[in-house]
Amino acid sequence: MDTVTALATVLRLDVQNLLDLRDVAAGSADVANEALPPGPAAETGGRLSGVLRDDPGHEPRLVGPIPPAAFAFQHRAEADQLRAKLEDGGTAVLEGRSAGRIPAGGALVGLGGVGKSQLAADYARTVLADGTVDVVVWVTATERPSIIDRFAQAGRELCASALEDPNQAARAFLAFLAPKRSAAPLRWLVVLDDLTLPQDMDGLWPPASPQGRTLVTTRRQDAALTGPGRSRLQVGLFTPEQAVVYLAEALAAYERPERDEDLAALAADLGHLPLALSQAAAYLADTGSSVGAYRQALADRAAALRDLAPDLLPDQQPHTVAATWALSIEHANTLKPEGLARPLLQLAAHLDPYGIPATVLTNESARTYLAHHRASQSRNQLAAQSSAKPAAQIEPVSATEAERAISALRRLSLLTYTPDTPATAVRVHQLLQHAVRDVLTPAQRHETAQAVADSLSRAWPKIERDTNLAQALRANTAALAQCAGDSLHRTKVHGVLYRMGNSLGKTGQVAAAHDHYQRLAEAARRNLGLDHEDTLVALGNVALWQGERGDAAGASREYADLLERMIRILGPDHTNTLTTRLNLARWQGEAGDAAGAAARLIELLEHMRHVLGNDHPDTLATRHNLARWRGRAGDAAGAAEALADLLPDQLRVLGEDHPDTLNTRGYLAYWRGAAGDPADAVEAYAALLPHQLRVLGEDHPDTLITRGNLAQWRGQAGDAPGAASALAELLEHKIRVLGFDHPHTLATRELLSYWRGQAER
Repeated sequence: MDTVTALATVLRLDVQNLLDLRDVAAGSADVANEALPPGPAAETGGRLSGVLRDDPGHEPRLVGPIPPAAFAFQHRAEADQLRAKLEDGGTAVLEGRSAGRIPAGGALVGLGGVGKSQLAADYARTVLADGTVDVVVWVTATERPSIIDRFAQAGRELCASALEDPNQAARAFLAFLAPKRSAAPLRWLVVLDDLTLPQDMDGLWPPASPQGRTLVTTRRQDAALTGPGRSRLQVGLFTPEQAVVYLAEALAAYERPERDEDLAALAADLGHLPLALSQAAAYLADTGSSVGAYRQALADRAAALRDLAPDLLPDQQPHTVAATWALSIEHANTLKPEGLARPLLQLAAHLDPYGIPATVLTNESARTYLAHHRASQSRNQLAAQSSAKPAAQIEPVSATEAERAISALRRLSLLTYTPDTPATAVRVHQLLQHAVRDVLTPAQRHETAQAVADSLSRAWPKIERDTNLAQALRANTAALAQCAGDSLHRTKVHGVLYRMGNSLGKTGQVAAAHDHYQRLAEAARRNLGLDHEDTLVALGNVALWQGERGDAAGASREYADLLERMIRILGPDHTNTLTTRLNLARWQGEAGDAAGAAARLIELLEHMRHVLGNDHPDTLATRHNLARWRGRAGDAAGAAEALADLLPDQLRVLGEDHPDTLNTRGYLAYWRGAAGDPADAVEAYAALLPHQLRVLGEDHPDTLITRGNLAQWRGQAGDAPGAASALAELLEHKIRVLGFDHPHTLATRELLSYWRGQAER
């Protein structure tokens, strides 16, 4: 080539570059790429590495390997949603963009292991196969250098760029993607797989283009990844049906046919997480272990997830289930407020995966644990830097900081947070919980379990007005008890276990309460000994709920045996001994000996007055019970008179809103009606009900009992239609709160039938 020809060629290229840069500046401000040093744009202008873009016969180009399809890949609804968002949805979103500054595209967001990369790879293979793109660039976006290197490779391969500097070659590629007035449209797809840090994309976002799409897979949910022109698709777990089909297909390939019901149980144990299902299938194939044995090992608190992974991971997976979340946890712990995300996740790892009340993770007990662990991390960092520096002081953690720690974990898709459902606001996948607990030492597990128990106790209201919250607290306490082992009754029985048992019983789940206390008594006997006070208290609760289940005579016998041991071990004046005497009298009366119960209570009342005093709540409770059994023994007027004398003392000592005071008002109304004045009973119950609604709530058992008694005495006072109408409304309420087969529900049905019959007559 002579000098004149060469100069002309250079001039033509320079003019083309200037035109391209002019078009880029007009079409997308993103290509300014302030984070990259200045450099030349694409050298080929309107050409695709020597192939005209408007050539109908050219083959689509791929830069970077697309991950192979997973074995037994399952088509999911998210795949169809993704295609709609990137094609139909993408076009619609482009119309609403402002000045074309933000590229159209979508982000697949979700917990590590849900299959985001596989969905993205399936989409990329699909558009390559159907010829709807000219270029696909697959980028492993775990760090900025790898993003720049892949973009630079694309610049050299697609633009025939000879630039050696990666930053300049990457800039050339981004300029090449921008739409140009002087060339045919270029249809492209850029996949940014596993974007770890959103800031790694500063100055690197592909430009806005009507024919271009950017697809991001990430665990991050930062606001920086959303905005006009960017749609988000939350990728969830397999459905139960998809999980069973996947396991069946995967194991069949290993000549391991299994029953669908066994696979369904295994899938549920694995939380329907695709990555876990894949590795479990490979483990079963490698080891020959049965599904039942694998499930048993998975449930074993001593077994670590890493021990249940195959030696060689399937589908070229880089990490085991246990290791998949480690980097995300580390990143979350560095987000503001630093050092709180990891300990908060440790608390959540001991709770119910299906819903944790936010207050359990943000109240004072939880924040004390968070503060201690943040200070511990600071001390470790200081020790690593210089042993001469002073240890970090423990600074309190505010409720706002605890909430921001939840947000940090949410941003990394390590939990979900729905504040509009406060009783179940926080959810963490069960295998992630397992992985978090695995790295704790036995001492750390014990410490964390105690902290969670303290937090649950603090979150538990004295009066359970919110039935959803009470149910969630019971579920979370049960989850804690399952994974804490003996930590909650190693040196003493933690109070939260009593709260759970009593809550079960008071909401009508008497069989569950009885079974709970039986397990607790066995654990206390094993860890603390037969004569330990907590063992005796647990046995007392076993007897209590045995009676509530309908075995009054059995409860009376159990309390009689327990009383002898209480007197021998704790002494006759101990509070628990006196409570046992009170319960023995009650169940003696329930077993049919009302007069004997009253006699026992007369003796107990004198003892309580001597030991505790006249105004002690237990003394007042004994007076209440004595009046009740006097009435049950046939002296209704005497019972009403005794309760009328008791009520002023309870109002003075306990206050008008105390449950015992309200209970006495209810029994006073009942015995006045039983003594022959049903109209007085109706008036008293009608006055009590609004007070109970305000203090206890509409779903509280005592409130429901008052509504039933009010209806009953309305009927006794001559208003049978009113009684039937009130009982019909009450029945619907009890079915909703207690269930169709609850004894109180059945009793209401019987009363309703009776008063309807009376009303018809």
